Amino acid sequence: MVDKKYPPGTAGSRTITAFPRAKVGDTVSNIENMLTEKARDFETIDYVYVVDENEVLLGVASIREIHSSAKDAHIEDLMKRKLVSVHLLTHQERIVYLALSNGIKAVPVVDKQNHLLGIVPHDVILRVFNEEVSEDIFKFGGIFHKPAKEHGETKASTFTMIKRRTPWIIVGVLGGIVTASIISKFEIVLSTLLALAAFAPVLAYMSDAVGTQSETLVVRSLAVDPRLAVKSYFLRELGVACALASVCGGLLSIAALVGWQDPILGLIVGVSMFLSILAAVLISTGFPFIFMKLKIDPAVASGPFATMISDITTITIYFAVATGLLIYLGLL
Repeated sequence: MVDKKYPPGTAGSRTITAFPRAKVGDTVSNIENMLTEKARDFETIDYVYVVDENEVLLGVASIREIHSSAKDAHIEDLMKRKLVSVHLLTHQERIVYLALSNGIKAVPVVDKQNHLLGIVPHDVILRVFNEEVSEDIFKFGGIFHKPAKEHGETKASTFTMIKRRTPWIIVGVLGGIVTASIISKFEIVLSTLLALAAFAPVLAYMSDAVGTQSETLVVRSLAVDPRLAVKSYFLRELGVACALASVCGGLLSIAALVGWQDPILGLIVGVSMFLSILAAVLISTGFPFIFMKLKIDPAVASGPFATMISDITTITIYFAVATGLLIYLGLL
């Protein structure tokens, strides 16, 4: 039975205790007899976990390995000693990653002294995988989602769906109002170079696109390894951001120069594109790390929240660059 006394979403809350165990010195014949006699008592029979007299986990052997070995062989000669295990408070998403990356059907749960407390079986791992994927998809879409009694979102009521989707929509509207107010402060700049208005959506879209790529990768990386090295990851993303910003800024600058025959416009949009993409990548990469430190799911930092911040930052950079260059050139 799954233990419910631990916080939801942890290994402890997903642990079962009815599974095969063996002691050092047990033979294959002993273990096969035990499996036959107690089969109905076990909730799962994928592996036999080997412990010592103090219940310290020493190794694991698959049922297939046991049945294909000599009857007088000792379990310590068959078992794998290099184990993958988790602690009671390990997040359930980490369990799924360990099971998939190591190709195992169940994950043992141990305490700090490596005493075997239980296992997370394959059916629970699959259920957790489905829950975590669904949760992350909803968060990326800006939907406040909690596991519902309904079997799937297609059966959720209209009121439930409205309640889940409204909060971030309201936040998005507020973000749009802030962006509109920023643009209104630069009416003189727009009247001086009206073509600037045509490129604002392009800059916003490109910075959002690049930022979404970055936040997807960092959220996934943090899910896989919560102890991800911040400095090295940031340096790598900064290098990627500089390359992407250079390419996008250069292409947009050429497009403005060719399409509008205006080198000043080309310079403004090129520099703005470069700075906007750098800012978007830093924001999209930084927020998940900050949320992680605050013990908040990094996926919350993605989707509409990051998009709103990125849009405001992009528009501010765009018109700040335009204003600065126009003043420098004496056109404003």
